[in-house]
Amino acid sequence: MSQPPPAAHHAGHVAVIGRPNVGKSTLVNALVGANVSIVSNRPQTTRHRLLGIASVPGGQLVLVDTPGLHREGGRLASSALNRVLNRAARGALEGVDAAALVVEAGRWDEEDALAYDTLRASGLPVVLVVNQVDRVADKASLLPYLQRINEGREFAALHPVSALKRTGLDALVASLLAQLPEQPPLYGEDEITDRSQRFLAGELVREQLMRQLGAELPYATTVEIESFTEEPSPKAGVMYRIGAVIWVEREGQKAIVIGKGGTRLRDIGKRARERMEQLFDAKVFLQTWVRVREGWSDDESALRSLGYGDS
Repeated sequence: MSQPPPAAHHAGHVAVIGRPNVGKSTLVNALVGANVSIVSNRPQTTRHRLLGIASVPGGQLVLVDTPGLHREGGRLASSALNRVLNRAARGALEGVDAAALVVEAGRWDEEDALAYDTLRASGLPVVLVVNQVDRVADKASLLPYLQRINEGREFAALHPVSALKRTGLDALVASLLAQLPEQPPLYGEDEITDRSQRFLAGELVREQLMRQLGAELPYATTVEIESFTEEPSPKAGVMYRIGAVIWVEREGQKAIVIGKGGTRLRDIGKRARERMEQLFDAKVFLQTWVRVREGWSDDESALRSLGYGDS
């Protein structure tokens, strides 16, 4: 008796696009099954292009997590940092096979329209992901909302989901795979990101800055990993010794990050170290410093030296 042909395997790159703070990184983490992208309640948490690799039955999604697209104008939006972030978001469309446009359930504003127009101009198939449906108390209001944003626009598929609660994701995965070419996996099944542990360490420190400081966090704050070495550990097998510099633009910002008696900086370092040990599955010794570099967020050469604009 002849065997049925094997099921087709689909693999390719999907750009995850949307305005700031709609849950793009939470969605990528949920699909990958690991926290490869940092998340917080602050807009523009994601500042670098990052690949999250989701290997699933029948295919592999290589998800390109990007900074949120926003309109130019205003002091922050016109800074060199924000110009770099917008270029990174738009650059994510190069060489991808499809796009997921992520919006917040019940909301569609000019920045959502900007993201949609950018995607349609690219000619990519666009899957609309309506995220955070768990926050909508009146579920009956979703249908007219979906009809309104679908009118006059072309989507390959439309999926209401909750990335946080991980609901609606199976159907979304099936729709995304359908947009991808038939080909073998692009990465090994055990790979979850293209970024190095050194890069992820810096992001985990920055994540804790955003979570611990909240509204107090100076916008012009970034993290540079100054040293990253590996050494044997009698108990854990391996230990990473990491030195992280937190850059701000003014002395007053430095005081905010350090906190009274250094308590805030110690707490940031402790929580970041715990997250690193969980992700790296190794012992971590982390040292942190706060330093001042005036005007770095509006200096493109300084941004390049700090890793902004790197693919």
